[in-house]
Amino acid sequence: MGSIPTASTNLSDSGVASGMSFGYFIVAIITAAIVVFAFQNGTPVTVRFLAWTVPEVSTAAVILLALVCGLIIAAIPLWIQRWRLRARARALEQQVRQLEAAVAERDRALLAPRPTTNPREAAP
Repeated sequence: MGSIPTASTNLSDSGVASGMSFGYFIVAIITAAIVVFAFQNGTPVTVRFLAWTVPEVSTAAVILLALVCGLIIAAIPLWIQRWRLRARARALEQQVRQLEAAVAERDRALLAPRPTTNPREAAP
């Protein structure tokens, strides 16, 4: 039996690389814009949250901290989804291995030489 083609063998490497490059480019532009915005707004502010008060914190620090918190909050559901998908992939890979073993066993049983009974030898 030959190898089973996977989705990764059907993708062109240049298409994946150009898509990743475009994604990195977009992330770099957004990051640069956030940094410029944060540093142009460096005025010290007092931050109040529930019972806490932090006096004289630069606006840039508050903005960057809020950005980091938002990225972490957004990453949690994605991490959970990725974890579930990996678990599902492992289960499916195990099922594929079991099915391949069953097919190989069936092929061995079908291709095994069968004892032939000669009617002359069977009759006394």
